[in-house]
Amino acid sequence: MIAHRLANLPPSASALRRAFTFLEVMIVVVIIGILAAIVIPQFGSATQDARASSLKANLGGIRASIAGYRANAVLAGTPPYPTLNQLTTPNTVVQGDFPPNPYNGLNTVQLVSLTQANSRSVVSPQSYGWNYYVDNSAIPPAAIFYANASDPAGTNASGNALNANEH
Repeated sequence: MIAHRLANLPPSASALRRAFTFLEVMIVVVIIGILAAIVIPQFGSATQDARASSLKANLGGIRASIAGYRANAVLAGTPPYPTLNQLTTPNTVVQGDFPPNPYNGLNTVQLVSLTQANSRSVVSPQSYGWNYYVDNSAIPPAAIFYANASDPAGTNASGNALNANEH
């Protein structure tokens, strides 16, 4: 009975002053929406930058491993560049497992032709993460290693856009 009487009492003036008006709530919602519209695209750009950085790091590591293999092979008098099998066998050229291409998540490598390698063609990107051209019988011997993806991946020193396969 007492609770019923208290529930029927009119709200005090101080309780009304503490509540937010509908307009105040809507202003806060609009401000949060504007902030979200500004911040969320920056996270998308950060993701793209992280992928491009990961790609460059992976390419640098693999190419450095190929160069190290070449230096040892030249000193030993053997063919200078690793075959596909040697390149993809753990701890033969690359230490540990072959890194995945950050754009398609695949760590598989396929051989491509000289024409494909020179034009940085993307071939079967759903099956292979990396492309490798090697010809130890050419004079001079040649090897080209690149990403098997054409996603946007940063810019060059001149500020021109580059795709993943162009690094």
